[in-house]
Amino acid sequence: MPDREEVIDELLNDRTYHIEFNGHLTNHAKHAVVALAGLGVPAAEIRAYYDAYAKLTSYGSALEAPKPDQHVITEANWREHLGRRTSFWSYCDFFDRRERELGLDELLRRYVPELLPGWTGSFTHATIHLGWALDAGHRWMTVEGLAYLAFSYATCHPERASAPSGDGTSPVESLLRVAGEWDERRDELAHWVARILADTSPVEDGRIHPELLRSGLQFRIARTLIEGHPLFYDTPAWTADDDWEPLYYAVTLLYLAYPGDFVLLHLITSLHAVEQIALRLPAAERRRAVVSFWIGLLGTVFSGGDFPRRAKLDALHRLFSGATDQERDDDWDTTVGRAVLEEEEHNPKLVYVLRRVWERSGRRSIYRVAAAQFTATPELPPSFDEPPVA
Repeated sequence: MPDREEVIDELLNDRTYHIEFNGHLTNHAKHAVVALAGLGVPAAEIRAYYDAYAKLTSYGSALEAPKPDQHVITEANWREHLGRRTSFWSYCDFFDRRERELGLDELLRRYVPELLPGWTGSFTHATIHLGWALDAGHRWMTVEGLAYLAFSYATCHPERASAPSGDGTSPVESLLRVAGEWDERRDELAHWVARILADTSPVEDGRIHPELLRSGLQFRIARTLIEGHPLFYDTPAWTADDDWEPLYYAVTLLYLAYPGDFVLLHLITSLHAVEQIALRLPAAERRRAVVSFWIGLLGTVFSGGDFPRRAKLDALHRLFSGATDQERDDDWDTTVGRAVLEEEEHNPKLVYVLRRVWERSGRRSIYRVAAAQFTATPELPPSFDEPPVA
C-alpha cells in the first residue's frame, strides 16, 4: 500500500483531466487534495474524494479530458497568448522546460511579476492553483498554476495605483473607509457599476474573452477591473507591511458581513494563495502583489453592485477585534469534521486556511467563527444552456 505522501503526490501529478470543464468552470480537484491533506484526512479518503469529484462535480458534470493546444508556447511568444484561453498544455510544457533550466526560485522571480496582475482571472482559481501548489511544495502543480495564470490572465491594472498614502493605517481601516464611501455615494456607485456592465465592448474588441461573458460573474469582475475606479488605486501605506494577518482579518470581516457568500469566500482562499506566492518573490514584488490583491478585491466586490454598510462592518469589528479563544479546539474538530463531508470543496479550503491563520494569530475568534460559515454551490446562469465559446 502506498503511504499518504505517495498518494498525495500521485494525485497532484495527475494529468488525466483538463484544467477547466463545461467551458470555463475550474477543475478544483487538486485544490481539494491540498486542503484535505492539510486537515489530516487519510489518504484513502482523499483519493476517494478526488475520484468522485472527477466523475461528478458539484455542478452536476464530470471533469473533461485534456484539450488540444492551438499554439506552441515559447519564450518568444508566451506573452502574446495571455488571457486567450488557449494552449494550456503547451504553457505547461513551456514552464516545465523553463523550471528545469532555471530552477523554481528563478522561474517564479522571472515570470510571476508579469502574471500576478491577472490574479483574478478564472475567478481567482489560477492563483489558487499556483499558491496552493507552493504551499504543498509540489513541482508539477506549480507548473500547472503558472500555465493557468497565463491561460486565464485578466489584469487588475496595478500600474494605475497611486503612490502609497498614509490614509488607512491598517487593512480594516481601509475597508471601513471604502464602506463609508459606498454609504455616502451608494446610488452613484451602483449606477456606475450597472453602466459599465451593460457595455460589452471589451468583449467585442478582444480585451475580454467571450467565454467570460457566458460566465457572467467572470465578465463582471474583468469588466469592472478594466474600467477601474479611483477608489481602487488609492494605495494605502499598509501595503508595505510584512505582516499578512491584518489583511486576513479585514477580508474575513468582509466575509462575515455576508456569511457564506460564494464570491467573498474566494477572497479568503485566494489571499492564502497570493501570500504563498509573494513569500517567494523579492521584497518589491511582494509589495506589488499586495497592491494587486487590494485592487482585485475592491474590483471583485464592486462588480456585484453593492458593498457592506460601514455600520455593520464597524459592529463586527467591535465584536471581534479583541476576541480570542482559549480552550476551543473542540469547535475546530466539529468544523473540520463537517468540512471533510462537504461535496462543495470550497468549504474544506475555507476551513484549512482559516484554521492556519487562527493558529498563527494567537487564536483570534473571528477565524474560527468564519470557518464554520459554509457556502453552497451556486446555480449556473441560463447562459450555460448555450455551448462554450471556443
